[in-house]
Amino acid sequence: MKNNLIIYVLAFVVFLIGTVEYIITGVIEMIATDFGVTISEAGLLVTVFALAAAIIAPILIALTINMDRKKLLIVTLSMFIASNGLVFISPSYDTALWIRIIQGVSGGIATVVAMAVATRLVEKERRGRAIGIILMGLSSSLVLGVPIGTFFSEIFGWRVLFILIGLLTILPLWIVYKKVPKIKEEEAVTLRMQLSILKDTKILTALAITLFYIGGYSTLFTYITPFLQATSTLSITEISGILFLAGICSFVGSRLGGQLADAKGSRFTISFGLLLQGATLSLFALAGVNLIVLILVLMIFMLATWSISPAQQLFLVTLVPRNPDIALSVNTSFIQFGFALGSGLGGLVISHTSVLNLNWIALAAVSIAFLLAILLFKKMSSGIESSIVTK
Repeated sequence: MKNNLIIYVLAFVVFLIGTVEYIITGVIEMIATDFGVTISEAGLLVTVFALAAAIIAPILIALTINMDRKKLLIVTLSMFIASNGLVFISPSYDTALWIRIIQGVSGGIATVVAMAVATRLVEKERRGRAIGIILMGLSSSLVLGVPIGTFFSEIFGWRVLFILIGLLTILPLWIVYKKVPKIKEEEAVTLRMQLSILKDTKILTALAITLFYIGGYSTLFTYITPFLQATSTLSITEISGILFLAGICSFVGSRLGGQLADAKGSRFTISFGLLLQGATLSLFALAGVNLIVLILVLMIFMLATWSISPAQQLFLVTLVPRNPDIALSVNTSFIQFGFALGSGLGGLVISHTSVLNLNWIALAAVSIAFLLAILLFKKMSSGIESSIVTK
């Protein structure tokens, strides 16, 4: 695969962006204490990031679709670096919310553009692999970013972490400036062309599946630290270790999900992943019985959730073969909607009931995704059979 170095640099960029988005889950209690807010209010720092990436970022991507991708990536990465510095000096919770919106916009655009650039820099038959590498950068933010960031924050404070991430982003920004060529669409893409894919009910259903399975994941994982503390006597350092193991499972899940999609097809992989994700969420009810059981259930949950992602991306690309970048952009938007939905639902659950009920709300969301997948795949299979009979 050509341009390997650049592809991995882009994956590292997505890793840093993912770390900034997800790190709140590991330091949520530190932030709540620092700003003098409740845990559910601190969870809004995840929600606003996700909403900004889901709503504002795709609008700006649509408006800049004919702009040089390299230039857009440089601008958004510069904004991302600056926003991390602003988090360090943020004087209040309200200010931090506005900065998280800037991070969500810049990070959301950079992630989609990085994926689009990656597909442009490799051979056509290697585009799936390039997307997989970028997605592994995202899952790696859970493998390394969140647990290491949580441990680092325990020693130096959570604000210093954002400065460090900002500094680390400078190197890939320089490499993008030096190594990535100018990339523009060969033919102008209109907003109407981008919106046209949303008229297809199959695509809309697929996007709804993304929304609900990510929503189910985010409902629990955004508040995984207080959940683990409520079901065990683990210290924050021990929880960092468990999050590290969970992150490894997410990384492995991304890799296995891509391989399984190639071997068995994206439909099988999505269906199996959703079924396993739902099963583990129901098993979290046994979390208080034994610590080993709790850790094992969490590991399988992470493995199942992240195995769905590459298969879902591949499935959407096959649905929109002429405009795969647009499909990836819209799906990325719905992923962020899912994170916002989950963190918002989780906050409501904690505010009105107990953190121990998070898994049941998450299960409801994943069950909806599973039912939608069954209906969609059955409809598509019926359509194929009908076309064969007609021929």
